[in-house]
Amino acid sequence: MIRVAVVGATGYAGAELVRLLSGHPHITLTVVTSRSYAGKAFDHIYPAMTGVVNLGCEEYDIDRVSENADVIFTALPHKLPMEIVPGLVEKGKKVIDLSADFRFQDAGRYEAHYQPHTAKGLLSRTVYGLSEVYADDIREATLVGNPGCYPTSVLLPLVPLVMRGLIELNTLIADSKSGVSGAGRSPSLTTLYCAVSESFKAYKVAVHRHNPEMEDVLSRQAGRDVTITFVPHLVPMSRGMETTTYATPAAGVGLEDIRTCLSEFYAGRRFVRLCADGRPPDTLNVRGTNFCDIGLALDKRCNRLILMSTIDNLVKGAAGQAVQNMNIMLGIDESTGLMPVPYPL
Repeated sequence: MIRVAVVGATGYAGAELVRLLSGHPHITLTVVTSRSYAGKAFDHIYPAMTGVVNLGCEEYDIDRVSENADVIFTALPHKLPMEIVPGLVEKGKKVIDLSADFRFQDAGRYEAHYQPHTAKGLLSRTVYGLSEVYADDIREATLVGNPGCYPTSVLLPLVPLVMRGLIELNTLIADSKSGVSGAGRSPSLTTLYCAVSESFKAYKVAVHRHNPEMEDVLSRQAGRDVTITFVPHLVPMSRGMETTTYATPAAGVGLEDIRTCLSEFYAGRRFVRLCADGRPPDTLNVRGTNFCDIGLALDKRCNRLILMSTIDNLVKGAAGQAVQNMNIMLGIDESTGLMPVPYPL
């Protein structure tokens, strides 16, 4: 059995990791840490896990974690992972970081949107953990930067089309909607019930930190600089994410070419599902799962391709993809521990 620790286990993404890992047949969850709840039982914080997870939350200690775990997930706010990950990597541990600290290989791009990076030496060894795109690199990695939820929903439909030159790169617009859990568990006036209920609004328009993450990946795949207009919205539901992306097809490219490209690229990949023609994806159908459902349409009047994708922002957008990356790193089937039957309603 592989021993696994979750550092930062009581945030939403951390708790989702604990949930998924507790049912994984090839791992033993050995350590969960929390700055806010050290000394408390995990099932005291999340009573749903009573009888499932019998661990207490601990303060982070590198010796305790490294001695008792082979794989470590860091589910912490930005800046904290760059302080602890180097020590874990030095001790020969496999690390999957859910913050933005190791999503960029270019320190300058990270620093332009976050803060100074104190572990720049590791960035060249980091693999971006978009599982369906970079599996070969992830397989050999010791440090994976898990993608953000918005980039996952935007990139999965776009990357195959960019790689094959099927869309005009200067026409990309992504319109995304997320449930409130995407803002994290820390209290905030903007996520109080009275501020969110009966509300639907855009936020961080044209300045969201996930924008450069998307552009970094798209530019790498295109071999040239790519920009995308990205507008996130907050919707009054606890979890789930829908992204509608607009692009102009390249000359002579039709809807069937787009569908064939996506079908071929994701053939054999369990977690990307193409919706039947005329059925847009629905967040309800991916709730609690690691699936990304993709639908597509072509507005012939203005020659505009419409790509629709849905994920659970806490699973495929965070913890589920992190577990998928762990599976790939360990050389086991990537769907292991991630195939609960979806809720029909």
